[in-house]
Amino acid sequence: MGTTDNGFSATGLRRLREVLARPVESGRIPGLVALFSRGEETHVEVLGTMSHDGGAPMSRDTIFRMASTSKPVTVAAAMVLLDECRMRLDDPVQQWLPELADRQVLARFDGPLDETVPARRPITVRDVLTSTFGLGMDMTSLGTPIMNEVFAQGLTPNLPEPMPEPDEWMRRLGTLPLMHQPGERWQYQISNDLLGVLVARVTGRPFEEFLAERVFEPLGMADTGFHVPAEQLHRLPPLYAPDPQTGEFLVWDAAEGGRHSKPPLFPSGGGGLNSTADDYHAYFRMLLNGGVHKGRRILSRAAVELMTTNRLTPEQQAARHAMAVANVHISHGQGQHGGWGFGMAVRTYRGDYAPIGQFGWDGGSGTATYADPANQLTGILLTQVGASTPDSMLLIHDFWTTLYQAMDA
Repeated sequence: MGTTDNGFSATGLRRLREVLARPVESGRIPGLVALFSRGEETHVEVLGTMSHDGGAPMSRDTIFRMASTSKPVTVAAAMVLLDECRMRLDDPVQQWLPELADRQVLARFDGPLDETVPARRPITVRDVLTSTFGLGMDMTSLGTPIMNEVFAQGLTPNLPEPMPEPDEWMRRLGTLPLMHQPGERWQYQISNDLLGVLVARVTGRPFEEFLAERVFEPLGMADTGFHVPAEQLHRLPPLYAPDPQTGEFLVWDAAEGGRHSKPPLFPSGGGGLNSTADDYHAYFRMLLNGGVHKGRRILSRAAVELMTTNRLTPEQQAARHAMAVANVHISHGQGQHGGWGFGMAVRTYRGDYAPIGQFGWDGGSGTATYADPANQLTGILLTQVGASTPDSMLLIHDFWTTLYQAMDA
């Protein structure tokens, strides 16, 4: 069969390429970049084109919109501050974010906005890091007054209008009650954007500058940031959101003049990064190496362990778990991990081919990055097809299913 030094079989590698090629050859995915490594061995597969109708081919250094795959990376800025004791896990955030002092909480999460009770305690750094501060995107609560107001206030990305600059975003957030008591329930997205504002307030510097200086630059992530410079826009493919009924490729975001062609008003830690497969590989290999990159320590081993192990109780994430296992026709299996660390999912049970301990996350733009400490395995799959159709999410699952089969030792 033939096995490489680190345990990938030659047959497994051929089969993985075949699985990746299927949706490209069928036209469902115009192109992709897949990078995976085990130990010191790295493989890259580059297939298809930048555009759905042909044109320039994909390349290893193609830049992708990482969407929610931003979360596991941007959280590192907060971990630097924890390592340096510039903030602590159980510090109330109101000392930096006074807009969140004296919170009111909805009497019922789906009730009127003026029927509230006082928060039982202040919001802490830990609440923000674990996405349990009390407000977030809740797919089980769409149409409720609070979710309608979150959208109306422009507090989430991917709306027709861009999110406002951070101080205005905080002001608007501070006008809303919480859906749940601090620390009570995991909710998506808003915590990760809030974390960027918190880092900026603690450091007195723009979030994007601190993140670049303390994380991206020492890791050599030269192509990672919240926008793509004009001279590099030719490396950014259009982002497609195919029509769910017809499959027609509709451009959600163009390269020239698109959302990522200039610095955003709000650098979204929850979903705003652009990056490459090699840049993300450097970051996730650093995590697998206990916080060290090429002999230089980026994060403490303890910080990495906090990020990449489960931080939630079953009660805190009951709604997320139910969404994952009871609504697989919507999630396509995404979210069946069992746990959540800081900014990323963590496997706490064997729900598919991945073992307990695997960590990482997926993005709605058709991106995914995970690392597996037990096998010293990292896998990155990047496409330009959003999750309006299941094609990119299903490919992500097929990638991991086949990658685990390619390991023979």
